[in-house]
Amino acid sequence: MKKLLCGLLLGLSLSGVALAAIDTYEFKDEGERQRFRQLTEELRCPKCQNQNIADSNAPIAMDLRREIYRMFAEGKSNAQIVEFLVDRYGDFVLYNPPLSSKTLLLWYGPAGLLGLGVLTLGVIVWRRRRGAASAATTGLSAEERERLAQLLDNQLLDKK
Repeated sequence: MKKLLCGLLLGLSLSGVALAAIDTYEFKDEGERQRFRQLTEELRCPKCQNQNIADSNAPIAMDLRREIYRMFAEGKSNAQIVEFLVDRYGDFVLYNPPLSSKTLLLWYGPAGLLGLGVLTLGVIVWRRRRGAASAATTGLSAEERERLAQLLDNQLLDKK
């Protein structure tokens, strides 16, 4: 009897773990459903690094979907909903944050780093070419050529 009771309790406790929370919202029409889906796909989950609210299973994403649905029911526009979320969580919730003084580095930083890399590479190539050209134009003086000829002649005589 104890084994049966323990097995039943274990089964009940594990069955709750296997169930996943699924959001089910009822909309007036298909257009509103599409608007909800589009809006939740355009907003980033504050907890997840790179996942939108629609796909995230984080508790805060579920709360935000519920909040967005509530705002839909109140008749708020997409702009009002986005403004509410940006006021609450900052520009992080937007996948395409607006261009402002706070986001200048975000928008132009990669291009600046690429330009800096190309400039550095250009300077390195220019210095190497200038060094190779100066080494090629540096010839031996008349004295050095005469000394080299004597050394080579001495070497040839020693081998004979």
